[in-house]
Amino acid sequence: MKLPIRDQNSNKASFGNVLNIAGSLNYRGAAYLSSITALRAGAGYVTLASVEPVINAVSALTPDLVFVPLKSNGPCIASSEFEKVAHRISLGTVVSLGCGLSGIDRDRKDIRLFVWKLLEELARRNTTTVLDADGLNLLSEMGTLPVLPKHLVMTPHPKELSRLLKLDVPGIQKDRGLAAKIAANRFGGIVLLKGHDTVISDGEKVVVNDTGNSALAKAGTGDVLTGVIAGLLAQGVPPFDAAVLAARIHGLAGELASKEFSEYGVLASDLPKYVSLAIKALQ
Repeated sequence: MKLPIRDQNSNKASFGNVLNIAGSLNYRGAAYLSSITALRAGAGYVTLASVEPVINAVSALTPDLVFVPLKSNGPCIASSEFEKVAHRISLGTVVSLGCGLSGIDRDRKDIRLFVWKLLEELARRNTTTVLDADGLNLLSEMGTLPVLPKHLVMTPHPKELSRLLKLDVPGIQKDRGLAAKIAANRFGGIVLLKGHDTVISDGEKVVVNDTGNSALAKAGTGDVLTGVIAGLLAQGVPPFDAAVLAARIHGLAGELASKEFSEYGVLASDLPKYVSLAIKALQ
C-alpha cells in the first residue's frame, strides 16, 4: 500500500478534515491520542467533539486541535447533543467515533442512543467512518442495529468482536481471518481485528499485518491506531487500503519506540511521535 501523495501546492483543506467524537470524564486520554495521531498521520484539520472536562484536559496538552465542547449526561456526551455534532459533519469529513466514549459503572442507555442516532446520520450522509472501542461495545448492546455507514472501518480487539458476533474469544482466535471476514460481511464494512498479526478483511480479501511487538499491548495504543486510520482516510486513501497501511504504520511505530524505551516501557502517549517516524521510514 502506498502513502498518500503530498502535493506541495496545497493547504490544510488539501489533506482532509477529521471530526473525532471521543472521550468521557473517565477516559480523557483516549480523546487526545486519537485526535493528535490523526494530525501526525497527515490530516490537515482535526476537530475533537467531547464533554468539557475532556476538552479542558486535551487543550492543555496541545494547541493543534479545534474543539467542540458538548454537554454531558453523567460522565458521557448527552444524547441531546446529537444535533450539535451532526451540524459539524460537512461534505468530505471523516468521522472517528468511540474512543473512550462511555463512563465507568454508569447506565449506558443515553450514550447508546447518541451513538445509534449518529451512526444513522453518518449512513444518511454517506460519511466515511472509523468505529472503535466503546462505539463497537455500544453497537453490540443494541437490540436493533442502526443503518451503518457504507464506508466504514471497524477496529475491534478479540473481546469486542466476540460481543459483536456473539462468539467466544477462543473461537475467534482459532481462525482470526474467518472471524474478520464474517464480521465484514455482517456489518458491511472493513474489519481490522487487532492483536498479534492484526487481520484486515473486506469480507473477501484477508491481509495479515506483520509489524508490531508487545510494546503495543498497553492501554491507549488502539486509540492511536484509530487516529492513523482516520488521518489516512482524510487524505483520500480508500478504506481497505487505509486499514492495511495504518496497521503497518502502527506496528512499525511500536517497533521504533521500543528501540528507545524497550518493549516494557513504551507508553501510548509516546506513539504519535513514532507514527510520524514510521511514515518517514516507509517513504
